[in-house]
Amino acid sequence: MSGRDSPAHDSRHRPASARLLACVALLAGLASLVLPAARTQAAASVTAASPRVLAVRLTGMVSPVMDDVLAEAIARAEAGHYAALLVELDTPGGLERSMRDMVQRELASPVPVLVWVSPGGAHAASAGVFVTLAADVAAMAPGTNIGAATPVSLQGPMDSTLARKAANDAAAFARTVAAQRRRNSTWAEQAVRHAVAASDREAAELGVVDFVAASHSELLERADGRFMRRGADSTVIRVSGAAVDRMEPSFRQRALGYLVDPNIAYLLLMLGFYGLLFELQSPGAILPGVAGVICLLLAFLALSALPVNAAGIALMVAGIGFLLAEIKVQSHGVLAVGGAIALGLGGLILFDDASVQVARPLVYAVTGFTAVAAALLVAAALRARRGPRVSGVAALVGRRAMVIEGLRPHGRVRLDAEVWNAEAGGTVVEVGAEVIVTGVEGLTLRVRPAARAPWKF
Repeated sequence: MSGRDSPAHDSRHRPASARLLACVALLAGLASLVLPAARTQAAASVTAASPRVLAVRLTGMVSPVMDDVLAEAIARAEAGHYAALLVELDTPGGLERSMRDMVQRELASPVPVLVWVSPGGAHAASAGVFVTLAADVAAMAPGTNIGAATPVSLQGPMDSTLARKAANDAAAFARTVAAQRRRNSTWAEQAVRHAVAASDREAAELGVVDFVAASHSELLERADGRFMRRGADSTVIRVSGAAVDRMEPSFRQRALGYLVDPNIAYLLLMLGFYGLLFELQSPGAILPGVAGVICLLLAFLALSALPVNAAGIALMVAGIGFLLAEIKVQSHGVLAVGGAIALGLGGLILFDDASVQVARPLVYAVTGFTAVAAALLVAAALRARRGPRVSGVAALVGRRAMVIEGLRPHGRVRLDAEVWNAEAGGTVVEVGAEVIVTGVEGLTLRVRPAARAPWKF
């Protein structure tokens, strides 16, 4: 009976087993489709819940170096999909061209730019005002200040017409940037025209900055929910509780930060030229040549980050060439004067930017020093030409020597630290006596007894 029932039993359960297997396969297929999507959504949720912010610190003069650091930070923030770029700013101002470049980068940045004037005691003055106004979110730490954006020239006072043109241009730019970021454009214009400044609290109350924040966490918390506007588009900034990654400037950027000053670059260039000139004038001194090469290399490094005028460099090189030619040619000062004039003119037009110039008193002082040094060299050369010869055989005539081997009439004498063969004609001269050189024949000195008595030992 069991043998007859077994086929029937198998036939009854086989369809149920097949249905079970089909259900399992269907569930596995659905899981393969749903789980990846769920994982992707979970990852997106985690990313959205934990944004990252890239922070960079900009200190010192607004210069091409600072602009380069900002450009690199924006590019890195975009490539790393950061929620925002946080700029910690502390600057006394700087170059107009670099400031405009930085403002353009902020206005066109694909990631939100948060500028935080910090730490306490820091300031955003002059060009730093524009950099702060151009940020999507502008904040200040307690104990900081902002303002005094009146344009000045690094080479000295500007005449009234040039100063008025520069002030009008800067005021218009300040109004434009402030209006673009919906900040107080009236105050921005006053900061340019009347050099007004504001403390952290005053700036927040006047609408110059968005708020005052004492820490990174407070800054990000208060910046969250604000908007990044690019033309007609706007994007909500989400940075609350974001992790802060810090970007450090490269060694080259840090080194240039100390050197990028037109006066320092000019001084390094001149010191390098002087070192090489001294080494060529006195070969073998070594130290002036080594110091000169180092100064020149540092000067070239600084000039690589500044708007250099090729004509200014050419004039300075020509001036050094004239001074070098004066050492060799002896043009009675003509080349030296030409070299000093070329150096002075080159220093005045060394940089191709009205706001980046070497201070005129420094150029005048260096040019005057060069002219005086060249005049002293020329005078010394002329005296040497008029005076007695101090080298060669002719320089030995009239010198005193001491007899170290009796002259009968031939013997030997010591002149300075050298021993010479000597001949006293028909005169006998004993050892220890002084003789005077009357002529030179080959390696033999012709001498005569001196008027004084023999040396005593």
